[in-house]
Amino acid sequence: MQQITGITHADMADIALGGAFLGTGGGGDPYIGRLMAQQAIDRHGPVEVVDVAALDDDALLIPVAMMGAPTVMLEKLPQGDEAISALRSLEAVLGQKADAIFCIEAGGLNSTIPIAVAATARLPLVDGDGMGRAFPELQMVSMTMFGIQACPMAMADEKGNTLVLNAVDNLSTEKFARVVTVEMGGAALIALFPMTGAQAKEAILRGSLSLITNIGRIVRAEQEANRHPADRLSNELNGMRLFEGRVTDVERRTEGGFARGQARIEGLDRFHGRTLILRFQNEFLLAVEGENQYRAMTPDLICLLDLETGEPITTEQMSYGFSVIVFGLPCDPKWRSDSGLSLVGPSYFGYDARYQPIEILNQRS
Repeated sequence: MQQITGITHADMADIALGGAFLGTGGGGDPYIGRLMAQQAIDRHGPVEVVDVAALDDDALLIPVAMMGAPTVMLEKLPQGDEAISALRSLEAVLGQKADAIFCIEAGGLNSTIPIAVAATARLPLVDGDGMGRAFPELQMVSMTMFGIQACPMAMADEKGNTLVLNAVDNLSTEKFARVVTVEMGGAALIALFPMTGAQAKEAILRGSLSLITNIGRIVRAEQEANRHPADRLSNELNGMRLFEGRVTDVERRTEGGFARGQARIEGLDRFHGRTLILRFQNEFLLAVEGENQYRAMTPDLICLLDLETGEPITTEQMSYGFSVIVFGLPCDPKWRSDSGLSLVGPSYFGYDARYQPIEILNQRS
């Protein structure tokens, strides 16, 4: 896929579309971040996108993101300066200005907010991220696998409150920060995982922004040609249609700073008479057909697309009556290691299932 070297106002529609797809149902609605990024680009100019290999080993890289339940963002919009406040607070503690920033995850709101920050701060944005998709907890990043500490971590809310957190490890950082996020109204903007260029070259997943942009372009081009994008996405991303049907029930609750629940999908056409259950914690984590036939499981990607338009559907948008395609993708190989599965495998989320790759699970379907 084509590598990008910059982001303009016009690119943001495709980036938001691709980010919603790779968000696997979570990561927050990218439309909000798209508007923030477009406004920042209009005010400050386009954003330079760089490969991490081009940065000095002693450069300071800082990812910025939104933390909290995506459902909260439907009602509590950011003021727009929270992420910059978090970045400046972290720089003050470090006594050093950031040389570049990047997306902590390649999905949803967190694929667009860093663009707004990069434009405002006039910093380059690295073509990479820490997940290759979206995950619900902040320790669930490739940086954790490489021993990079989340702290010091800065947090900011829309009221102007900021704080800097120090914790003994990344899991503890998640637990403390989640409590603070709830107190901040269920969503906060954060800056964390300060790292050197040398650390970033080893730890981050490369090419994420280019992938997001190209996915958005594919979806838009197929829509304009009156074709469903699922077929082309299958061919170009090594993905697969797992199920097609109508959403007949959604159980959703905001609990402990997460949007948790499950959706029931009754099959249509060649899937008629079959039922699929999607379980989620912000992101779709498990797809189970019938009693116990697993069709996909974390860390592989489970994406929901509108059956008619191909638009990605997030967990907060999903509702009764939607006709959908459940689409699956293999995850980045780093996540299939023992250390990766210990962070984001089914057992971490409390599911009684041993991870099996999506391509193995669907050989017999």
